[in-house]
Amino acid sequence: MTAASLPLKVATGLAHGPSADPELATQAVQAALEKAGMTSAQCVVLYLTSEFAHAPQAAIRAASKAANCTQVIGCSALGIFTEEDWILDGAAVAALVLSQDIFSSHPLHVEGSQHLLTLAAPSAINASWLASTHTRFGGISGDASGSGAFSVWQDGKGISQGYCALAIQHCDVAIAASHGLKWLSSPRKVSTSLRFELQSIANVTAYTSLNIAYQTLDVATEPLPLHLLNVAYAQSSKAFAQNQYELASIIIANEDTQSLTLSHPIPEGYWIRWALRDADSAQSDLHGTAQQLTQTLQGAPAFACMFSCLARGPYYYGGNDEDLRLLKANFPNMPIIGFYGNGQIAPMMQQNTLLQHSIVLALFGQQKEAHESV
Repeated sequence: MTAASLPLKVATGLAHGPSADPELATQAVQAALEKAGMTSAQCVVLYLTSEFAHAPQAAIRAASKAANCTQVIGCSALGIFTEEDWILDGAAVAALVLSQDIFSSHPLHVEGSQHLLTLAAPSAINASWLASTHTRFGGISGDASGSGAFSVWQDGKGISQGYCALAIQHCDVAIAASHGLKWLSSPRKVSTSLRFELQSIANVTAYTSLNIAYQTLDVATEPLPLHLLNVAYAQSSKAFAQNQYELASIIIANEDTQSLTLSHPIPEGYWIRWALRDADSAQSDLHGTAQQLTQTLQGAPAFACMFSCLARGPYYYGGNDEDLRLLKANFPNMPIIGFYGNGQIAPMMQQNTLLQHSIVLALFGQQKEAHESV
């Protein structure tokens, strides 16, 4: 029996303190190794809070030394979490140790399906790698403004281009995005639009259409909560039933022109639905997403990577990360690692899409070779 055919061992560790001390990385990795019953690892996923962002290398080296491996991948972010807890204020380190090299730094040389775990700093986002034919999933580090010093690393060192893409090898993975939307309308056809200005829907002004949809809520308030409202759009009305749609945020509601300025242009002839980000809907949607991914894996997941928007998590639920709590309830004792960022990456509409206000969840199964050897 080869090493690759052995069951995957995996566990997380979390450490925090008053300052960005590299010793926190040592503590997190050692805690993970102890839980996994390992003395070394083949790969470490390492997330550091933004206190480490300006100079992460000492912590990366400490993690590499503690795990006795060079394949340390990850990024800095405003907040991090494992199944143990979440941390948004203060210096902290989250580590996930793996007994096998699940993540490859050379995706073009890995045979089979190319699912690429992609981590990027805000300044490194570009259409070139996002438009890759490979399926990408992951997150964008950084704060809500996309500014600040945020770092990305692989192979135990920082990456100058600010992003990494790591192929998933030897194990199954199921990926999906959860938006947590409460629908406010049925699909409506776009009558007129001009670039980022949505002008009329089904021959009614966009502003009026949105107001009518919003007033269907029993708890509708004034003014319109634009930060919670979204417009979902697709090329056909039937696409919504198949969850094949994209999302745009509403930037400005123009009362004078009765139009809406959006974060993405929606062409005339497309179909839209008005939606509200809602806590109850978010929980229901994430629960359904987790169940769907479990069915796709056809077995209990070995571990999970979750990428959460800063607008979700504790800020969204009044001081507690109910998304993390739900995932832990669905998968007791499953290792979970993730961070809060200002963008999420997931495959949607047969393309890689940069999302906001969403959660991207990836569930990983036991290694394929281990299944085949049973």
